[in-house]
Order: sequence, then structure tokens, then C-alpha cells
Amino acid sequence: MLKESARLRYFTFLYLYIMQGIPSGFALTTVANYLAAKGLSSYSIGTFVAIVGLPWILQFIWGPIIDRYQFSVIGHRKHWVLLTQFMAFIASLSLFLVDDPVKQLSLMSIVFFIHSNFASVQDASVDAIAISIVPENERGRVNAFMRGGYLIGIAIGSAGLSTVLHYYNFSYAVGVQSALLLLMTILTFCIRLDKDDGFIPSFRFLKHKSSLEHTLDNPKLKWLFSQLFKGILEKNNLRIFVEIALVYTCLSIFVRSFSFHLIHNLHWADNAVSVLQGGWGIVVTLIVTIGGGVIADRIGPKKLQLSVMISICLFLIIFCSLGMMWVYRPFSIAGLMLWNFADPMFSVAAMPVLMLLCRKKVEGSQFTAYMALVNFCDVMGSYISGWTMTFSTAPIIGLICGITIFMVIIMMLLRNRIFKNSTAEL
Repeated sequence: MLKESARLRYFTFLYLYIMQGIPSGFALTTVANYLAAKGLSSYSIGTFVAIVGLPWILQFIWGPIIDRYQFSVIGHRKHWVLLTQFMAFIASLSLFLVDDPVKQLSLMSIVFFIHSNFASVQDASVDAIAISIVPENERGRVNAFMRGGYLIGIAIGSAGLSTVLHYYNFSYAVGVQSALLLLMTILTFCIRLDKDDGFIPSFRFLKHKSSLEHTLDNPKLKWLFSQLFKGILEKNNLRIFVEIALVYTCLSIFVRSFSFHLIHNLHWADNAVSVLQGGWGIVVTLIVTIGGGVIADRIGPKKLQLSVMISICLFLIIFCSLGMMWVYRPFSIAGLMLWNFADPMFSVAAMPVLMLLCRKKVEGSQFTAYMALVNFCDVMGSYISGWTMTFSTAPIIGLICGITIFMVIIMMLLRNRIFKNSTAEL
């Protein structure tokens, strides 16, 4: 049972995030790099990525609805996960309508947009389950497994499906993705959250006394949204999130610019870039990510977050200052491999920090809202990258991102110093 076994929790959140990472890696890495190799402009690719990511911004709407109707005889919120996983599988099958991704870019964008809607609700449901059943002293490790699972999914969707696309065609890649999504949906059906949970979905909670009590205690949507916005807009919470959001936006801007530069300017094969982004080093990255989760639980996520931000800042400033050396393939490969650690390590530190900001009774909705805003940062970063690449270069863009993160670090240090001084005076 998920509530009783830490190992089962680690495994479950690992594979659930693998399931989320596969379509993301396929759309945002494999297909995006494929379009770049076919000569599409950075603006067109940035727009495609933004369309695919747009539904993830609306997660803040789904969070309160999921919390309002969370109770089910198969496990609280599990019915949301199963329903959206199945619909995401159906949406994946719809990609068979696309024969030529370049000529049918609009159709493909629409299908991926529909898929992202279901995937975003699934993600919101999984996040709500995680924050409701994971003990606080496990959150660093669970977030590490979640992010590690997402990395594995990205690797499958980018390196794996890119290879299928390269050696076969788009339809074969869609078929492999759909089969994997179906298998993992079946696995979700077989896992129980609590010992009293059944396997047959039902919304008729009144047959069960415990469900009746939960239903009577269900807060109204108006109250949920009210508490949600109060939690997000609280001064300290808002300041902390803005700092995290700026870093995520910079991460997205740089990686999109760097990938486009390698394919479009340095004429790297799109499959080679996809494999490097999602394939090689995934085991090492996974080990480092899980290790980061353990460290976060021991020293605290805030300290780890600051250390990771300093590392990312130094990397961007140094690596992008040496932009003239990107023409040397080993140097760029080393940079790309090192960059694979940036996002997962920052997420391992940042996610527990955001969990600590969440209010009781709306923690699922608030954390989901934070995830929606983080996804918005990724979408905006992709769009900004596509736009800025029309008049600037990837090294300059990356350098600006590094300077921006440096300013965020200074803001954090000043805020912590002011807080300590105020506490000392009291």
C-alpha cells in the first residue's frame, strides 16, 4: 500500500514521472530538434513548444477541482490519475493522423496541445497525491525520484524515440510512445494507495461511511480558490517563488538556444543532440539527482538550492564566455552533458521549498499551482529563446541568463540577511 511503504512510494512516483517525461521528451526534444534539422525557424519551433506547453499553465485551475472531488473508492485522487492517463493514451494515438510533421505542423501542434491538457491534469493529480501522503522527512528523496523518473522519461522520449524516428519514421515513434503509455496506465490501475481501496472506479462515495464523512468535509470551490490565492500571494511566499521562477525561466531559455545553435549554426545532426540531451549520462544524472534528494533531507532544501544556483550561475558565465570554443565538438558535448545536471538538481532543491510554502487543506492545489507557474516559465523560456535567437546569439543569451541568476542569488542573500537581523532585534 502506498501509504504504508516508503519503497513503494519511491517506485510509484518514479514510474509516474517516467510516464510524464516520455511525451515531453518526444515533443520538446525529439520533434523540436527534428523541425530545426528540417530548416524551420527558431521562432516557429519556439511557437510549437509554447503551444505544447500552454495547457500546463492551467494546472492552477485543475488543482482546486481535483481537491474538491478527490475522494474515490479506488483511492483519493487516483480516479483522476487513471482517467487522464487513459485519455492521454488516446491523444497519443491521434498523432497517427500526422504523416509529415513539417507539412502538418499545425495539426501536430493541435494534437500535442490536446495531449498536454490530459497530461497536465494527470500531473496535478500525482502532485496532489504526493504532497498529501509523503512525510516531510521524505520529501527531498521523493522529489528526487520524481525528477529522476522524469529524466528517464525524457531520455526515452528524446534519445529513444529520436532513434526510432531517425531509423524508421514518425508513426513508428508514435506507436512506441503509445504502447509505453498504455502499459504504465495498467500499472497505475494495479497499485493501491490504502488497504481499504478497491480496484473498480466509482463516484458513489455514499455507500461507504468513511467516504460520507470525507464528502461532508469537502470544502467548497470558492473557499479553495480563495485560500489558494492567499497562499500564493502571501508576501514571503511570492518573493521566494519569483526567485525560483526566474531561475527556471533562465534554464529554459539557455537550453533551447543552445540546442538550436548546435543544430542550425554548427550543423549537428538533430538525433545526435537529442541523444546527448536525454540519453548519455542518464544513469549518472539519476544517481546524482537521488543523492541530491538525500542531501536535501539532511542539510535542508534551502541550502542545497543556493548551492545549485551558484553552480549554475558559474557554469553559464564561464561556458558562454567561451562561446567561440563551441565549434569544438568535445567542448560542446562536455557542456551539454554537464548541463543535464542543472534542471534536475535545482528541482530536487526547489520542490521541497515550494512544498513548505503550501497551506494546510489546500496544499495539493497550491503545489499544483506552483507547478503550473513553473511550467509557464518553461513555456515562456522557449518562446523568449525562439524570439531572441532571431537577433542575438546563444552565447550572449546564455551569458545574460547567468547574470540574471547571479542577481537572484544576491537578492536571496540580502533577504536572508535582513531576516536574520530582524530576528536578532526581536
